[in-house]
Amino acid sequence: MSESPRRRPRPQGKPYRRPKKDPVRILAFEALRAVDERDAYANLVLPPLLRKAREKDGFDGRDAALATELVYGTLRRQGTYDAIIAACIDRPLGEVDPPVLDVLSLGVHQLLGTRIPSHAAVSATVELARVVLGDGRAKFVNAVLRKVAQQDLDGWLEKVAPPYDEDPEDHLAVVHSHPRWIVSALWDALGGGRAGIEDLLEADNERPEVTLVARPGRSTAEELLDGLGEEAALPGRWSPYAVRLTEGGDPGSLDAVREGHAGVQDEGSQLVALALANAPLDGPDEKWLDGCAGPGGKAAMLAGLAAQRGAVLLASEKQPHRAGLVAKALSGNPGPYQVIAADGTRPPWRPGTFDRVLMDVPCTGLGALRRRPEARWRRRPDDLDGFAPLQRALLRTALDSVRVGGVVGYATCSPHLAETRAVVDDVLKHDGGAELIDARGLLPGVPALGDGPDVQLWPHLHGTDAMYLALLRRTS
Repeated sequence: MSESPRRRPRPQGKPYRRPKKDPVRILAFEALRAVDERDAYANLVLPPLLRKAREKDGFDGRDAALATELVYGTLRRQGTYDAIIAACIDRPLGEVDPPVLDVLSLGVHQLLGTRIPSHAAVSATVELARVVLGDGRAKFVNAVLRKVAQQDLDGWLEKVAPPYDEDPEDHLAVVHSHPRWIVSALWDALGGGRAGIEDLLEADNERPEVTLVARPGRSTAEELLDGLGEEAALPGRWSPYAVRLTEGGDPGSLDAVREGHAGVQDEGSQLVALALANAPLDGPDEKWLDGCAGPGGKAAMLAGLAAQRGAVLLASEKQPHRAGLVAKALSGNPGPYQVIAADGTRPPWRPGTFDRVLMDVPCTGLGALRRRPEARWRRRPDDLDGFAPLQRALLRTALDSVRVGGVVGYATCSPHLAETRAVVDDVLKHDGGAELIDARGLLPGVPALGDGPDVQLWPHLHGTDAMYLALLRRTS
C-alpha cells in the first residue's frame, strides 16, 4: 500500500515560512481594492477602515498616517507608476490582474515616493503579496520590484516619459500623473505657460491641508483656534471663518465638529459663499436659496450669514439622502431655515422669489483632484457632454428664481472652461436678462484673480480647490 500523500515528508530545503501579516499594508491594499472594484472614493472608504483598525489591531497615529500616505500616494501617482511597471514586465499592463497591480503600485510608491528604505519596501510588499495573492504571484511581485529599485524616480521618468520638446502634454501627463486630456484642459484654463501648468499639476499631487469653517452664529475662528491650540492650528489664509489644521488625525473627532459648531470645508468653498453673501444688493435681502445644497457645507455657512441679517435660507437638494446631510449640517443654525428635496431643473418655488441664489452645479470635480485623486482616472472627456445640459438648466433656474436686482452665484469645483465660462456665456447670450458682476472685489486680499469679472481659484496660487465663481445680477 502506497504512503498517503498527506504523510510524505517535506522535500529537503528551507522549511516553509508563513507570511507576516502587516495590518497597515493590508488595510492600504483593501482600500485600493474598494476604489477599483466598487468605484468607491478613498476619502469615504479609508475613515471606517481606520476606525476598525484602531479597535481591532490597535492602530496608533503613526499607523494611520502611513496607511493614509500609502493609499493616497499610490492613487495620485498611479499614471506614473503604471508607466514604470509597464517598462519592467514582459506583457501588456492590461493583462496583469488588478489585485496584483495594486500590490505592485503600493510597492513602487514605497520605493519611489517615500523614505522607506528599498530593502524594506521590497520585503514588506512581497510579504503583503504572499498574504493577499499567494506565494506564486508574490515571486512575480518580487521580480518586478527588484527591477524598479534599480533606479530612483527621476531616473525612471527620464526613461518612460517622452521628451517635453517632442510632446509636451504627454510628457507632463507621465511626469505628473494626470491623464493627457486633463493636462490639456487645465493648460487651456490657465491660459498657457509651462511654469503655471507644472506648478498646478504638482499641487494636485500634494496632500491638501484640512481646513475647518467656523459656522457663523455658532462659533468663530478665534474660538476654534483657542480650543485647538497654536501648535495644532493656524488661521485661514483668506476666509475670516477658516482654520487650518497643522496636525493629522480625524477632524470628525473634534468637539467643535461633532457638536456642529464647525465643519470641514475647503477655503475656496467658503470664499464662494462669502462672495455671494456680500455682493451688493438694492432692495430687500430676506430670502436666500442654495439650489444644489448637498452635502451642506456652503448651505450651513449661508444659513448662518442669512440669520445674522434676518434673512431665511431655503436649501434644496435633489437626492433625498444628500438632503438629509444638508439637514444635519444646518441643524443648530441660530435662525430659521428650510431644507427640501427637489429637482433644481423643475423647482417647486415661484419665479422671482429670492434675493440671493447660489447654484453650485454638479461637475467633473477636476478642481478637487488633491482630495479625490482617483477621480482623474475615472473621468472621461465625454463626461463634459453629460454635465453641460444640466449645468445650463440649473443656471437658468437660478436666474429665473431670483428677483430683478437680485444676485446669482454660479459655482463649480472644476476649472474646465466647458464647465465655467462657456456655460455662463452661453446662458447670457441666449437668455439675456442678466449682467455679470465683478466678483474679484468680493474676495478681499486674495491675489492673482485674473482679469475678471469671474473668478478662478487655483491650488498652486491660493492653496484652495480650483473653485470657479461667476456672479450675475438679474436685470429684467
